Amino acid sequence: MALQGDRYRHVDRVLTRTGPWAEQVSFQGGDETKQFLREQCKVLVIGAGGLGCEILANLALLGFADIHVIDMDTIDISNLNRQFLFRPSDVGKSKALCAAEFVMNRVKGCKVTPFHGKIQDKGDDHYMQFNLVICGLDSIDARRWMSATLVNLVDPEVPESLKPLIDGGTEGFKGQARVILPTITSCYECSLDMLTPPTAFPICTIANTPRLPEHCIEWASILEWPRVFKDKKLDNDDPEHIQWLFDTARQRAEKYNIAGVTWQLTQGVVKRIIPAIASTNAIIAAACCNEAFKIATSTNPYLDNYMMYTGNDSVYTYTFQHQKKPECPVCGGEKITVSRDPASSLQDLIDMLLERQDLQIRRPSLRLASKSLYLQAPPQLEMATRPNLEKSLGELLESGDVVTVTDSSLPFSLDLIVKLE
Repeated sequence: MALQGDRYRHVDRVLTRTGPWAEQVSFQGGDETKQFLREQCKVLVIGAGGLGCEILANLALLGFADIHVIDMDTIDISNLNRQFLFRPSDVGKSKALCAAEFVMNRVKGCKVTPFHGKIQDKGDDHYMQFNLVICGLDSIDARRWMSATLVNLVDPEVPESLKPLIDGGTEGFKGQARVILPTITSCYECSLDMLTPPTAFPICTIANTPRLPEHCIEWASILEWPRVFKDKKLDNDDPEHIQWLFDTARQRAEKYNIAGVTWQLTQGVVKRIIPAIASTNAIIAAACCNEAFKIATSTNPYLDNYMMYTGNDSVYTYTFQHQKKPECPVCGGEKITVSRDPASSLQDLIDMLLERQDLQIRRPSLRLASKSLYLQAPPQLEMATRPNLEKSLGELLESGDVVTVTDSSLPFSLDLIVKLE
């Protein structure tokens, strides 16, 4: 017990004295705060990769003693350079299990409960048990799912149903940390338009109306390579193949007066590369755990509500309050309104949805209250509704009709008011 006291001596100095920024009403200090942090507060960490490893270690060293971690991946040898909770002997094993075991061995008294699987495998009751949720994910879909799930959990009559979500993300020398109070602050869905644009685009745009260098690269890899080389498979790791894609994409870009096709971008688009840098992970993880500590102990006001970090040329951070969007399909109450030409097709409407950065929909199904317009699955219904893709919107609906858009990867639906004009 004395060893544990020595370990957290630096933390106890913060917990036993009221500082100038402490929440005077909620900050109790002393043994009560220590007891809550080390015996009662239950934290869920989602992701045990580069960011998750840092978060788990930081939480344990701050005194959080009841931590759960979810991750569906296994350890690859390429993870070892930055995911420091793993060793060569762990390759092929579950990240969640190995990370939990490592932390418990190093920080005695800290209990880490692992789960090897998807966040979608757990129900609402599982997430209701936690005081805090911290995301250290590299998947936009998973973060959207988690954010929407926590919003849906909130019951205005039950204050304990509100679970603060702390989200961290990194990409190269850039990163962000944010605090989301479901139904109170902006949710993850509200900020989709701030994300780096995806490198997957509608086929019609790639084939007919390229506007970005990524369009030209996708055209070269998805359409032109199969046409030229027939059954020869594209090898993303072969420099000669990448060179061919680069040259072909650059020629197409010149034809459409598009700048920006580079060798590096070609590799990034084809391989879907998101660079991972250990120092960025450490900074963002520290910011996330700092917010978790402040929320759990009320020692300082927590972030309101978005911190951006860039380390390309120097260390720079910027904090601002990201506002809720009234038309957000997760936490807002208003429907999204779009204006379309009655002569345009249903496929044109779908292409517009696919290109909108603030929606990030990939495989949408569309319905009216009285009929289905287009369904992605099952195959029988997809085949039955496919002819509607070529029909004009004027044939399929009335101006002002509400089209419900769903995507199999998302836990919510989007209501779209379509005005024909």
